[in-house]
Amino acid sequence: MTQFAKPDVIITHESDLDGLIAGVLLQRLARKVFDAHVPLEAYHYNVWKQRDLREKSAWVADFTFEQRLDKANWLVVDHHVTELRPQQGQLIHDVNKSAGLLCYELCCEQGLGSPVLDRLVHLNNVSDLFLEEDSDFILAGDYANLVKIYGFWNLHALLGGEIEKLLDHPLLEVMAAKRRIEDPLGLEWSKGNVAEISPNVGFVDTVIGNNNLIVHQLLEQQATRYPVLLTMFRRTNGVVIASLRSRNGEALKVAEKLQGGGHANACGAVLPRSVKTIPDAVNYLRQVLNPKRDAPLNSLENIFAELEGEQAARR
Repeated sequence: MTQFAKPDVIITHESDLDGLIAGVLLQRLARKVFDAHVPLEAYHYNVWKQRDLREKSAWVADFTFEQRLDKANWLVVDHHVTELRPQQGQLIHDVNKSAGLLCYELCCEQGLGSPVLDRLVHLNNVSDLFLEEDSDFILAGDYANLVKIYGFWNLHALLGGEIEKLLDHPLLEVMAAKRRIEDPLGLEWSKGNVAEISPNVGFVDTVIGNNNLIVHQLLEQQATRYPVLLTMFRRTNGVVIASLRSRNGEALKVAEKLQGGGHANACGAVLPRSVKTIPDAVNYLRQVLNPKRDAPLNSLENIFAELEGEQAARR
């Protein structure tokens, strides 16, 4: 294994299963190589972009390699698209592998692999790269949804940091039931509740089901005219999260305008704390993505009134 500096901290992405697996695996790697417990920190994109990089040495997983990360004794393990090449730091990068898989390959070099981890890392890879043709695609989505539903640190605490316990975890029965029952209902409802944010971005209102899979099916069925579809949800702490999906790489450009990031077709952004509600978020997004547009609508009721008018006109 290439020689890496002992990290002062390990940093990973808080929003998904890939970040959880990658962060835990790097922590284990540091314990194996340096016989030390290195603290794990996790961030959403907007907080991460503002974080002061004060450590002399760090390992970073599942965040795009950028200029500020190109530091001596810093290691970045990632798979997001970047044109930057390291001059001082170290970069392990492959757009065709999840961050979790890249970290696991480093662990396997140190004898930290296992059949259970083989399976878990594979499922994460399928879900994070959205490998629709893989026979495990549906099941992998249930695993990924665990972090979306229960949260990074809640799940980490429940597992005691032992990610192997995720394999065949009882909570997967909840995910499977939600998928079978909620997703078809949610898809049918959301088809009639897509409103324009900009000429290229549609807001998909959701009431039930897996937002990501619902949006995926809307795009696959070409059920709307928008190349980018956006969903939103409000966390218990009041923060509003925007999730964007596309099929031809358009979503990432929109996410970057919102100070977010991710993959070309699957990405997200955390909206400013001044945005308190979903209606506020709709107004904010319309202002940001339509800078020359007239004043936005004030509420979701107005949006749905527009939709009803369009539907009536079509009838």
